[in-house]
Amino acid sequence: MQMQEQEPPTLRRELRFWEAIALSIAVMAPTAAMALNGTLPATLIGRAVPLAFIFATVGVIFVAYAFVRLTSYFSHAGSVYAFSGVTLGPRAGFFAGWALLGTYIAFVAASTAEVGLFGVAFFQSTGIWDGAEWLLIALVAGVGMTVFAYGDIRAVTRSLLGLEGLSVTLIVILVIVIFVKLATGDAPRGQGFTADIFKVPSGTSLDTVATAAVFGFLSFGGFDGAAALGEETDDPTRNIPRAIAAAVLVSGGFYILVIIAQTLGFGTDAAGVKAFGGSSAPLGDLSRSYVGRGLADAIDLGATISAFAAALAAATAASRILFALGRDGFGFARLGQASSRTGAPAGALAVVMMAALAVTIVQRIVGTSAVNAFLYPGTIGVLAMLVAYIVTNVGAIRFLFVAARRAPLWQIVVPIIGIAFLGYTIWKNIDGTSFPYNRFPIVVGVWLIVGLSITVAFPALTRRIGESLAREVKD
Repeated sequence: MQMQEQEPPTLRRELRFWEAIALSIAVMAPTAAMALNGTLPATLIGRAVPLAFIFATVGVIFVAYAFVRLTSYFSHAGSVYAFSGVTLGPRAGFFAGWALLGTYIAFVAASTAEVGLFGVAFFQSTGIWDGAEWLLIALVAGVGMTVFAYGDIRAVTRSLLGLEGLSVTLIVILVIVIFVKLATGDAPRGQGFTADIFKVPSGTSLDTVATAAVFGFLSFGGFDGAAALGEETDDPTRNIPRAIAAAVLVSGGFYILVIIAQTLGFGTDAAGVKAFGGSSAPLGDLSRSYVGRGLADAIDLGATISAFAAALAAATAASRILFALGRDGFGFARLGQASSRTGAPAGALAVVMMAALAVTIVQRIVGTSAVNAFLYPGTIGVLAMLVAYIVTNVGAIRFLFVAARRAPLWQIVVPIIGIAFLGYTIWKNIDGTSFPYNRFPIVVGVWLIVGLSITVAFPALTRRIGESLAREVKD
């Protein structure tokens, strides 16, 4: 009697809407974003920082349109790999997937270093560990996130929601205290509410405001994370688009609210703007001024937890994309297989974590500080992400408006504006940057050229990708 060949283990469809949205929110890491991303816009446009984040939120809504529409048709672990592959062809699909894979690996490295950065701040401030070593904290976190990511995906997403929810709650408490003290005239320097935060300072150009908005946009990096759960979420063509849209809108509202609190909390006069722009930890500084050292320490701990959640979420998304590529013939067979015990893509996860932790270790060996070990791979990841987003939006235009009329023609302006926004963001990340940031576009360019070269050098892989996507993705 001939035995049937057993199908290899694959991903399990077991997530609900709230568990899908958790991945997108965790990759964005709202706590960590608000702990760092308001200071540079403050140096550019002063008291009008909230305007930058309002513009950034609107821009991201235009960019997210393509993801919301495409995920209502396609459900695939490869995210942009599948979206671009189906709409523009297998080479474009591999290119976009390769770009986003690089993004998420870089994000894992960046967020792991960020765990070390905020961990050192917490341990030293509380006196628990004087002279704390950020790399050791980061490596312990890396082991922890590997164990988490290998487990049941439901446990991972619920942990992400709980971890980020805890740290966001601490920030909300700080925001409430700031608003109450502003309203009652009890602010540290007598600050109060003012509409000046929505007025561009005289002598500030629109281009400067748009440049400041770029930093706001970076806070949304990874909003598409839920798309990588397309094969693990119930009713994905309904729940994934809702998760992506909700993640953008909820995070955008949170960012604007917190940035308003930070701007008013420091003050809108010259001294306040200087303090905000010069702060290395604005949430911690405001906590000490408005509440006390206890909340500042709690927020440092919350930011550490948020960074851990961000790295875990990025590792989860990266492993799904690499799993999808491996399943369709890229690399070795184990990349495209899932654990029979947990359903996690174990081989892909191992590659992602080894690559990301290697980046973190090398940075420490060459003497990179914790903050730069976060900023350097984070910037590289964002540049690769912007390219993947552009390809996806081009694919959405072709799929929705050219190949067939699947949406009202007037809506074509939405992805076009999104592409323009993405292109401008890339330009501002290249134009006039100093060393080493002016080298990062070269790093990303090399990564992208490698991806293109793979599709040219291995035509059989490209054919197999096309055949696989035709089977796996249903219109």
